[in-house]
This record gives sequence, structure tokens and C-alpha cells, in this order.
Amino acid sequence: MPADLAVIGLGPLGLPLAQAAVAAGIPTLGYRTGPETGSLTAAELRRMLARGFRPTGNPAELGRVRTAVICAPTPQGADGALDLTQVESAARTLARRLRPHTTVILQSPVPPGTTDAFLRPLLEEGSGLRAGRDFHLAYSPSRVDPGNRRFGAANTPKVIGGLTPACTESAAAFYGRLTDKVVRARGVREAETVQVLETNYRQVNIALVNEMAVLCHDLGVDLWDVIRCAETKPFGFQAFRPGPGVGGHAVPQDLAGPTGRTLRMVELAQQVNSRMPRYVVQRAAALLNEHGKSARGARILLLGVTYKPDLADQQGAPAHEIALRLMELGASVSYHDPHVPAWSVLDRPIPRADSLYEAVADADLTILLQQHRTYDLQGLSVKAQLLLDTRGATPAGAAHRL
Repeated sequence: MPADLAVIGLGPLGLPLAQAAVAAGIPTLGYRTGPETGSLTAAELRRMLARGFRPTGNPAELGRVRTAVICAPTPQGADGALDLTQVESAARTLARRLRPHTTVILQSPVPPGTTDAFLRPLLEEGSGLRAGRDFHLAYSPSRVDPGNRRFGAANTPKVIGGLTPACTESAAAFYGRLTDKVVRARGVREAETVQVLETNYRQVNIALVNEMAVLCHDLGVDLWDVIRCAETKPFGFQAFRPGPGVGGHAVPQDLAGPTGRTLRMVELAQQVNSRMPRYVVQRAAALLNEHGKSARGARILLLGVTYKPDLADQQGAPAHEIALRLMELGASVSYHDPHVPAWSVLDRPIPRADSLYEAVADADLTILLQQHRTYDLQGLSVKAQLLLDTRGATPAGAAHRL
């Protein structure tokens, strides 16, 4: 069966798009750009295959589709900038097979200006075609939220910005098959900057509430009660909650574009959030000390080592740094996570607790890092000698909260 759509990049951005496309009846092929992993289960992948999804390693097939969406990952490099290596590789592979009238959409997180100044020349040079005349070129923020049961592809509005008005309309026509609402940006750069704003909005607000967590602990104030009360305000406030760090695939950008202008607020937010794993370890050591125990030699159990509840994805999860810092203090660290059968930190295997309640009872300190739905937090708090809850998920008074 010929495919209408090629999804280039089968990671956490590409697989959900392919899933939504085949659910909408669009024959879709998937082309992998690297060692990517997504959050779909084996059963979901089987359903996709049955509905018309076809993974391929043959780049020639990319020239037989009407729409190609580049979803290659753009991880943060050592210098803090987004690494566009896989986007470049995807563009060069696609360009050699690009046909006239194809719609090409970039959906990877990128700095503003990337679609026009970086992607367009690669596609034009490799194909001999001109964007906006021979083929359509557009950008769309990904807006993927793995594990969200309320909002998926169909009811999450899709923002589109094209190189030309015709490019915008062509991309909007495609996404209109997947979602209830398409929002047209003024142009490509505006659409790219939507991604920057949405990602940084999350980062900055989490940083604010993380700083509030540290302040409230020092003041002896119950932050979780503060948030509960504050979120009753019907305007001007959106509740965010603190945690042991910020994980996920959406990399905050402190550069507003190729000009290198710094977003100072985002820089500060990254500094605050990057300190949270260290703060969790400090709180853990202080709790042990208050109960006559030392971190050195203490048995510490980490509950939930993924970056989101009820998913296996560990991208950017703060559990890695927390475990490493605890081991540096001399603690004996183990973990439990129903979604992670084996876990290593710096190539050092971390023992997994087979019997959860026995492990909690045996540990000098249990630290809840992720509140998976399968955890009975009331029951665990009764069993634990000491429980540090970094998510505010336990019943009031049942644990020491962040």
C-alpha cells in the first residue's frame, strides 16, 4: 500500500504523530534517524502496524509520499545549544528523494530561524527544487505530552507556520486530518518561537515553585497547602508543583535565536531546577541525621526513576543524579519502579527491589521520586521507617514532603 505520510524520526515526537496518523486512516511509513526510543507499548505498535503503519529503512520510499514530517531529536549539546545533527541528516536523506508538490514539515524543537536558514538550504541544494515554489515548507511545534489521558492529537490544537501562505495552507490541510483545530501562525519564525515560549514557560514556572519549596521548608510553611489554596483563584494563576528536578525531551532554550540573545529568566530557571537533585540529597541526609543515622552506610530506596508517572521513559530524570550523589555520600542505594526492570547509573547496576513493601520496611530512608499510579502511598508510608516525598503525593502528615 503506498503511503501518504513519511514520519522521519521515530522517537518521542515521531511515534505519537505516526500513531495519530494511522488512527486517522492515513497510510504512514516511519523512517528512523538514529537510536530513538518512544513511549508506545508493544500492543500500541501492533495496532499501528495493523492500521497501515510501515517502518522502513529504505530512503527511496521517502520520495513516494505527499507529506514528510521531520521529527528528529535535537538534544542539548555540551554548549547548551540544541544539536541539529539528526535534523541535518534527515534533511539530506529526504532532499535526495524530494519530489515537486511535496509538503515538508519540521516538528523538532529548534531555535527560531532554523526552518528557513538551516533546513530550507539543505532541501533546496539536495533536490534542486525551490521551497515555496516547487514544494511546501512549514514548521509546527510538537505539543506531545506522553501519558496524558485528557489531551491527545485529536483535541490538542496544532500551530502551523509556513514559508509562504500556500505552504501554511498545505500543512494546515494535512494536520486538519488529525486534529480538531489548526492555528495558523503569521510565518515560520512565529511558529518556531511558539515552541520556545511553551517549553520555557514550563521551565520557568517549575523553577519558581521549586524555589518556593526550598523557602517554605526553611520557614516551616506547608507549600502544598499554599498551592492548594492558591489554585482556587479563578484568574491569573496556574498551579505548578515542585519536584526533584525537571526531566523530559523538551529542552529549555536560553537563546532567542541565531543572534545569540540570552533569555535571562530561562538561564536562571535552569540554574534553579538543576540544583533540585542536590537539594533532595541534602534533605535526605538531614532527615537521616535527625533520626540518629548517617548517610554513609544508610539503606536508601528510590521509588520511581522515570521522568513522568506511569511511563518507562527516563529521559532527563533527576533520579540518576540523586542516586549518584547518594552513593558518593556512601549510601547503599536500591530502587523500585514497575516500568523499569533494570537500571544503571554510570554503568553501575542499581539493585532492584523485588518485594516493594519488604524493601520499604527495610530501608532507613525511602524517597518517592515519581508517583506511579500503582503505588499505594498510604500503605507505603505506614511501612516506611522514613519517607521523603518529593512530589507531594502522599496524604498530609504521612511523610516528610519536599
